[in-house]
Amino acid sequence: MRTSNGDLRVFSGRSTAKLTGEVCRILDSDMGAARITTFPDGEIIVKIDEDVRGRDVYLICSTCEPVNDNLAELLIYLDCLRRASAGRITVVIPYFGYARQDRKDEGRVPITAKLVANLIATAGAERVLALDLHAAQIQGFFDIPVDHLSATPVFVDYFRELQAKGDLPDLCLVSPDVGNVKVAEGLAKRLNGSLAIIYKRRISGSTVETGQLIGSVEGKTVLMFDDMISTAGTICEAAKVVMERGAREVIAAATHPVLVGPAVERLQASPISRVVVCNTIPLPPRVDPLRPKLVELSIGPLLGQAIHRIHHNESVSALFKNTAGPKR
Repeated sequence: MRTSNGDLRVFSGRSTAKLTGEVCRILDSDMGAARITTFPDGEIIVKIDEDVRGRDVYLICSTCEPVNDNLAELLIYLDCLRRASAGRITVVIPYFGYARQDRKDEGRVPITAKLVANLIATAGAERVLALDLHAAQIQGFFDIPVDHLSATPVFVDYFRELQAKGDLPDLCLVSPDVGNVKVAEGLAKRLNGSLAIIYKRRISGSTVETGQLIGSVEGKTVLMFDDMISTAGTICEAAKVVMERGAREVIAAATHPVLVGPAVERLQASPISRVVVCNTIPLPPRVDPLRPKLVELSIGPLLGQAIHRIHHNESVSALFKNTAGPKR
């Protein structure tokens, strides 16, 4: 995909170097030259090693673990690009940390997702390109334009290939919680599967209580999709429920492989046969024991197409077609 405007430059944070390399190959462009170093006391410094004055700049950075370090790096990077007189700065956030703190669900708590959105705009971002935000309303937290992409076309292509091989007989999409029903329904339509729903109640940040199953999964290949797998409590408990109700096989899919705490051990011990994720977050060595079950899909082509369209002032809406919609 050759870009006709030579002013395009794509830079990477340390959390997304490999993914940014894929995006640059799609765009047939070299990665922007920059150095990110850390002082002995932990302070981060960013140095841009090329002229960006007047250029259309894209910074790809996931605010994943370690969340605070990556967030500080993103903000400092944006300030550096702004002070270097970049013409337009678009921040591309494959994974948006703090997204689960998007409302006041009890007294005397912050809405940190809004705070982070304010910080990103203040630091110098003029546009945001995000992927599968934990809640669609986070788009409204930004006072700058936001393009909210969905990774579901990447998953649909993968699972359709499996269906063509006969590997997904009697497919049933199961939503592991009520908030994800819309996405599960959209995937069920695109993959010609049935739909079931599991009711859950969150007890704490790492504990969930899984309840009733609405729908039938007996003899079916169950596919459970969510925006992220964090501690894997929800997905593993849901997998036990559907297997107890007679499911033939359980496959878990999620855009963001957060995989913290006991996630790897839980997934290993669960009846889930396959865990399909995207490369929005680099997988650390601690997930190596899960590799036999793990499938990693690339969102590089999707982000490359979006950047190409934004750079040429073309509609990004075409990339929203054939998606299952955002999580509510």
